[in-house]
Amino acid sequence: MLSQKTRYALKALTLLADYQQVYAKPMSILELAEQGRLPQKFLEAILLELKNNRILQSKKGKGGGYFLDKPADRIMIGDVVRILEGPLALLPCVSQKFYKRCDNCISEETCGLHVLFKEVRDSTAAILDSTSVEKICLVQDELEKSKSHMYFI
Repeated sequence: MLSQKTRYALKALTLLADYQQVYAKPMSILELAEQGRLPQKFLEAILLELKNNRILQSKKGKGGGYFLDKPADRIMIGDVVRILEGPLALLPCVSQKFYKRCDNCISEETCGLHVLFKEVRDSTAAILDSTSVEKICLVQDELEKSKSHMYFI
């Protein structure tokens, strides 16, 4: 399950991507917090972590704020999740970057859980590593358009 921190980060990234597309300038933390209904203090820490990992940049002073470090179509959800959550693998024995043998495992080669959770890791990584912030924004736009075309009785 994704932490609240990661959900706030993904929400902030989509808001920043949409904002940059329209205004082509940084977005203040206050505006980002208000627009996304996100707690400002927690958001500050999240944005700083994303900045330290080269997902965001910031500008100080008047007209300052945060902005994407690269185009939204090049920021992959898998990278953001790994930065904030750690490995995608649900078992340490199938993690690619944080491998650790399970304490009670006799043999990984004959362990059904190892095989299953390696497949889960690979499938999860394939989806998250091929989904960009831009794609999430496009999906949201389509959902909003379809909602606005609904007829209410």
